[in-house]
Amino acid sequence: MSTEPREAPVIRVLIADDEPMIRAGVRAVLATDPGIGVVAEAGDGRGAVDLAQRHRPEVAVLDIRMPGTDGIAAAAEIRRTLPGTGVVMLTTFGEDDYILRALRGGAQGFLIKSGEPEELIAGVRAVAEGAAHLSPKVAARVITHLAAARPAPGPAAGRVAALTPREREVLALLGAGVSNRGIARRLGLVEGTVKGHVSSILSRLGVPNRAAAAVVAHEAEIVPPRGT
Repeated sequence: MSTEPREAPVIRVLIADDEPMIRAGVRAVLATDPGIGVVAEAGDGRGAVDLAQRHRPEVAVLDIRMPGTDGIAAAAEIRRTLPGTGVVMLTTFGEDDYILRALRGGAQGFLIKSGEPEELIAGVRAVAEGAAHLSPKVAARVITHLAAARPAPGPAAGRVAALTPREREVLALLGAGVSNRGIARRLGLVEGTVKGHVSSILSRLGVPNRAAAAVVAHEAEIVPPRGT
């Protein structure tokens, strides 16, 4: 029997953007991580959906605005038909309404196109593990946008205060882009217990998914600094 360590499985990624240079840049950044492999590229949302159904990648990286079927509609269709495929949206400043729509459609990661290459790799890896990942700049803009739309559903700090202490701990790590497995390891829990806490958090906060919960965590300022 071989005693050689098994290689970690490669995260299979689909890229969709209507600009060839952006696709090439995303592909080049992801190629620097040997644990990530690009399996398909599309120039619009319809192509992204078709290729996702053909290749079944772990992560789809989609431009939020594309001609025809845009990234938001493509993300919703991919999440509906391929629940095992996570979605990372690429956005630019001034697309707050699009980000909110994508958030409601089930996208799990949001990155600014002008962000650091390391942020793209971190986002893909986080979403592949089932976590949510928000670029700090995206989180800040969404929080500002939501604050302008208040009073409903209420300040984040008050909503978070209604959670149990353990749920607040879980939410803080969820907001930092930590997967259920990582949260379990950090808090000394079993993964099934963490899943139960996450389900309770989503229900008590009245949000549809982890990404929306992550926004609440950022807004309530309970997300720990990176590297802690």
